[in-house]
Amino acid sequence: MKIRNIIPALVAVFALVIASCTDDDNISLLDNVQVSSSYISLPLEGGSNSFTVNAKGDWTLEKVMTKKDSVKWLTLSTAAGAAGETEVKLTAPTTLDGRSAELLLTCNGQVQHINVIQGLATISPATCAQVIAGPDSKSYMVTGTVSAIANTLYGNWYLTDNTGTIYIYGTLDAKGNKQNFSSWGLEVGDEVTVTGSKTTYGSTVELVDVTVVKINKSLIKVDSVENEKLPVEGGEFIAYLTCKGQGVSVDIPETAKDWLSITSIQSAGTNTVVKFKAAQNEGGDRSTTLTFHTTDGSKDYTSQTTLTQLGAIVQASIAEFIAAPVSSTSYRLTGSITKIDDATKGNVYIKDYSGEVYCYKLADVAAKGVKVGDIVTVVGKRGDYKGTPQLVSGVIETVKPVASATIADLLAKADDPNTYYMVTGTITSIANATYGNLTLKDATGEIFSYGTYPGYGATGDARKGVVDAKGLKVGDQLTVIATKGSHNGSPQLTNGFYVSHVSAQ
Repeated sequence: MKIRNIIPALVAVFALVIASCTDDDNISLLDNVQVSSSYISLPLEGGSNSFTVNAKGDWTLEKVMTKKDSVKWLTLSTAAGAAGETEVKLTAPTTLDGRSAELLLTCNGQVQHINVIQGLATISPATCAQVIAGPDSKSYMVTGTVSAIANTLYGNWYLTDNTGTIYIYGTLDAKGNKQNFSSWGLEVGDEVTVTGSKTTYGSTVELVDVTVVKINKSLIKVDSVENEKLPVEGGEFIAYLTCKGQGVSVDIPETAKDWLSITSIQSAGTNTVVKFKAAQNEGGDRSTTLTFHTTDGSKDYTSQTTLTQLGAIVQASIAEFIAAPVSSTSYRLTGSITKIDDATKGNVYIKDYSGEVYCYKLADVAAKGVKVGDIVTVVGKRGDYKGTPQLVSGVIETVKPVASATIADLLAKADDPNTYYMVTGTITSIANATYGNLTLKDATGEIFSYGTYPGYGATGDARKGVVDAKGLKVGDQLTVIATKGSHNGSPQLTNGFYVSHVSAQ
């Protein structure tokens, strides 16, 4: 391509960079100092442009010199100021070639980076490590491989080179528009060069709303797979690849090597078939990411696919569930609903003898009409929100409705070990504090409770100690959930567990 054709193309690319960089979302907002724009453009024929400083204290403005007098061409109307609003004017003479500079605005220990560009900007290439170590609000050009894609609308993905990984938050299309990531046809394994402004979100280093400069398609691609979700008993997983490189190799993560192996790799022309064998799964759901490699003799190209194998549902107490790591394993929990935050969204709390856990977006809460007190069995995965365990992707398997009843109502009921009632009464005596054998009385009658346990599902020693743990005493008002039973013809509460109490004054 001739030089006269290259320059317009580069100008077009640069126009996209400017368009993305001047977006208000990309201006770094510091507590002590803010600027109206962190990117200032000056014309090739010379001239001026200005920006406004809004500071909470005294500030200074300095040029970043790559060598002595390297930014002598740029004149600042002022290099210092006081609290308040100040206009700073930047002036440059005519130049034949594009050039750029960086200014550092310092106020109360905070530093704002300001990029100045005259004509065509040249952004020096950087590695991921250099971006990670560099300042926010600065533009970088980085080349790396697409290692994972998180969002296919906005274009959020991970770019990796041999020095590290950075997150791309937003990808502009060829016209500088957002929400059109699919127009690039990017896939995991493609080598991409992008430019964008750095920001740090928490501990994540990002380039925001990047412009794509160049795409080098991977020489290997996963076209399709068979048995993407294997059953519990295991079986064969097959990946069909197109490979234009020199051979195919496969990486199986160390965590999957004890249950997944390669049985064959067969190639014909550019078509390759890789077969795997998965062992029977004795635990919960599991998955792994398989990476396929090829080379052109100098570069390594990759493509990835994910394999999932269903597992047995793990029966667990709530305490065991809370202690488990976040994973795709499915757990079955049974407990009583203690609180409903939002029935429509399915946000509820359930409790058993060992603990309580939040269920986020539990399916069918409203449809099944469950209420506080009902005993439910749910299946879901161990999730986490800001360090707090929760059950996610959950469904309700069974519901045991719990009806409120007076003691007179209970005395009239037939014995039934499968029907639960919520009863409130005053403790008139405690026969056995270890197991919570006590007598309850309300305005309608009196009944003996044979066992009051810490929560639903308690067995063995887990049934003991609720009287001492809760400080229960005669005169307290106690609410329990229990079934109606009898002993030697005398009615009693059985299978009962603690819900709440109000201490006597």
